[in-house]
Amino acid sequence: MNLPHDLKVSVSKLSSCFRNTSATYKFYWLLAIIESIEAGKEEIPKKELFARMIANAWFTVNYFHVSFGKQDKLQQAIEKLKDIEAFDVDTSKQKILDSLIHSANRETIKELNHFDHNVPFKFLSPWLGAHNEKLMYQLSQENFNYPPYSLYKESILIQPDWLDYFKRNAGVLKDFCYWNLALFLQSKNPNVPDLPNKLKRPDKRGSLLKHKKDFWDLVITELGSVECIYTGKKLITGTYAVEHFVPFQYVAHDLMWNLVPADPNFNSMKSDRLPSLDSYFDNFFKVQKEGVKIVKQLNPKNKFLEDYLSIFPTLDFSKDKYRETIEPMLTIASNNGFRYMN
Repeated sequence: MNLPHDLKVSVSKLSSCFRNTSATYKFYWLLAIIESIEAGKEEIPKKELFARMIANAWFTVNYFHVSFGKQDKLQQAIEKLKDIEAFDVDTSKQKILDSLIHSANRETIKELNHFDHNVPFKFLSPWLGAHNEKLMYQLSQENFNYPPYSLYKESILIQPDWLDYFKRNAGVLKDFCYWNLALFLQSKNPNVPDLPNKLKRPDKRGSLLKHKKDFWDLVITELGSVECIYTGKKLITGTYAVEHFVPFQYVAHDLMWNLVPADPNFNSMKSDRLPSLDSYFDNFFKVQKEGVKIVKQLNPKNKFLEDYLSIFPTLDFSKDKYRETIEPMLTIASNNGFRYMN
């Protein structure tokens, strides 16, 4: 993915910022700058930029459990600030941003200021070279080699030509950041599915109403009821939830092969925890196999049947193959920080 060309600024130097990247901070730093410019700022407080870095990465780290690497300081700061500020896993980006910007907590300020020792001036290396911090500040203020911004103690000042470039190309630049961030994180999380969709908090989770109405309601109406695979409670239409067997936070999709009817109370309690295959897989397989059989009979053109084709191309169910599909997902999810149910 290439950045838009420009006659006044060195786009090639901007691209070179992301070569040989060993941490996530460069991606989130540039994203923070662009967002601040979109908010109408030319001189941007560093504290705001550091807060934006945390807020943009928050959901990816805490909700989807994506690893940034053992040495990544941004992930470490997020994990500490979660406890310091008592944020929930799914706290909104805006609330995190506002809270961090205005926080007077010494520990919070310390975590944010940690980035000041490396991020703002090292990002300018393609323009200014690799020098000590004091000289980098001086060169940036002298506009040596026309860097994107000048460095000051409490803020950065965007240079006019770069300000114009960032404004005109904000959307493309953010896509560039997320594209390269996805490639970087995929190398750290090779077995994590659908990673690009885990870089931003969705404005709204997709509804499972059609999954219930067009698939599981057909099954339950035909059978009269089904038992919750977790609690054994008898479920009838209108009294059940549709539940992700492997948590949504790991799979990041709503494909039917991972969805089962469940006791609503248990579904809320389960949250993003992992089910034990030894305890629940047999019942999961049974209800799935019966469900597909009934839907094929009642509505052979049901689009949700297509969700199973990646596992069973002819819709002929195999218990071993189903388990071989799900078991590695649970193992990897556990390795990434998801916990099993008690």
